[in-house]
Amino acid sequence: MQIEVFSDVVCPFCYIGKRRLEEALAGFGHSADVTVTYRSFQLDPSAPATSEASLEQMLADKYGQSLQQAKMMNDRVSDMAATVGLDFRLHIAHPANTFRAHRLLHFAASKDLGNQLTERLMRGYFTEGVRIGDRDALLALAVDVGLDEAAAAAVLDGDAYADEVRADIELARAFGATGVPFFVFDRKYAVSGAQETALFAEVLDKAWSDAQPLVVAGGGAVCVDDECAPPD
Repeated sequence: MQIEVFSDVVCPFCYIGKRRLEEALAGFGHSADVTVTYRSFQLDPSAPATSEASLEQMLADKYGQSLQQAKMMNDRVSDMAATVGLDFRLHIAHPANTFRAHRLLHFAASKDLGNQLTERLMRGYFTEGVRIGDRDALLALAVDVGLDEAAAAAVLDGDAYADEVRADIELARAFGATGVPFFVFDRKYAVSGAQETALFAEVLDKAWSDAQPLVVAGGGAVCVDDECAPPD
């Protein structure tokens, strides 16, 4: 089974949804036969590469709220994250443009380290206050998961994988995704949002069942064309 997950590394519900999918897979009897591929999506393509503004300030400005209201919003998200074992420290998070990070993720995927880097980037942003748009910060996280430093630096300093990032975003739109996280199972079933673990488990069972070949039991009497004969 193939699961494609469209997400952005600065999307809190993407990280929460990631954990809930992982919880469902941990209880799924065929998890060894499931491949999870993370695909790019940008929540704010117009965001600056880096910003000194806090996440709370960005939210306050975006929604016309006070800093206290923005903090309360973040606190609710952090409480939700804690239910799946995530330690969000949103007061030290800084918004950033994620296009460069997504290019690096495609490079990591080419080295079979895409999922590892996805996790490392999300943990860096949501828990450690990593400036996710900063070139050197990204390079350090790439090295953390085992990517070659010189090769990763070359990707970050050029425009490699830009087309792949854009293709993922277009594919998400083709699937009907208007936000993330967005999970696609065998390109047949989709789950939108950080749904409960039980729903992911239900969809896993359904997608797996539908993907299996029909098993024919028995060898009883049958008619073929106009001829009918009893079994030997």
